[in-house]
Amino acid sequence: MKLLPLLRNLIRENASTFVSMLLLVVVPVVVSSTLAFVLYQYQELLRDLNWWQMLLYFIAISCTMALALTPTTFVALVSGFYLYWEGFPGVVISYGIAALLGYSLAQLIDHGKLMSFLNRFEKTRLLMQELRSQSWSLIFLTRISPVLPFALMNFVLSLLQVDKRRFFLASIIGMLPRTLFFFWLGTQANDIIKLLQDPDSPGSGRLLMIVLIIISIGGLYFVFDRALKKTLRKVAAKSE
Repeated sequence: MKLLPLLRNLIRENASTFVSMLLLVVVPVVVSSTLAFVLYQYQELLRDLNWWQMLLYFIAISCTMALALTPTTFVALVSGFYLYWEGFPGVVISYGIAALLGYSLAQLIDHGKLMSFLNRFEKTRLLMQELRSQSWSLIFLTRISPVLPFALMNFVLSLLQVDKRRFFLASIIGMLPRTLFFFWLGTQANDIIKLLQDPDSPGSGRLLMIVLIIISIGGLYFVFDRALKKTLRKVAAKSE
């Protein structure tokens, strides 16, 4: 099959999936900017929450992160600024719940169409199988990166049909390093707007982000390279 007709069929059969993935990148930037303005106008909005208000807050951020309305970094900074360390466990759990909600939402939108299309091709089908077998490493490495959008990765990993329990646990563990760092920055800040405008101003913060990006890129390259080599060996074995 020629490349151009193949791409045309891929886009036509999976248009809703690709549009959803694009929105998952654009929407968080727009919404978080709006929320930052609201927090500037009402800086005491989230101060001194009681237990049920805090519970409602965690439910709300679980939904907004799952729907790509708020970036995870934004949530960690704001939560640290307003809730301090007693709110940290709730934020971590909210990340896990948001990941599961995003996973389910992607399945609802896609209905397995993209994977069905890719499974038409033997090499691609075998590669997807290899990636699923290494899903723990794959999920962890996508989560540890501070530059890969959380909601988009929920969508992509759901389309890959990774195990849901593994997805939940690896997402939480992979998110911990950067969550801990940005939450700590929130607890140290005096001004919410300055914090959101330049969250990684400390030199050590930039260094940590660079290290996490290098780990993520290097690890993902290793995972994909190993999966591709195993796939090619299987294809070669079948053709003998």
